[in-house]
Amino acid sequence: MEIIRKINDELAIAGHITLEELRQIAAEGYKSVLNLRSPGRSSNKEQQEVERLELRYVNLPIDTEVMNPEITVKVLHQINQLPKPMLVCCNNATLAAAMVLMHIAVKQGQPLQQAFQRAEELGLFKNYPQPAPSG
Repeated sequence: MEIIRKINDELAIAGHITLEELRQIAAEGYKSVLNLRSPGRSSNKEQQEVERLELRYVNLPIDTEVMNPEITVKVLHQINQLPKPMLVCCNNATLAAAMVLMHIAVKQGQPLQQAFQRAEELGLFKNYPQPAPSG
């Protein structure tokens, strides 16, 4: 599963994942999936498969064109609430990485606004070419 990158014992990130990869993360002990894919990029089939595997699933579509600290708060709330270990996925892994890194920074005491600004400075909210969704 090269597409899935483990950040720490609680969090992993990925871009687009296949149904087979969902089965693999369930077998590895993951307990939830937070899907940040843009509207229209996720399928009901994916949610059904995640839930069939007895994983918690939340789809919180993020449009990077309107990324702001308020949206970040909603994502970080889901990261805090969902059972761990969890997979955070999106159209590409960059946004997932930004969210996970901000979550870690805030847990370590950094103010959210500062973590958000740093992610912006690093270019983590820019739109990148999106792969076409598959099966």
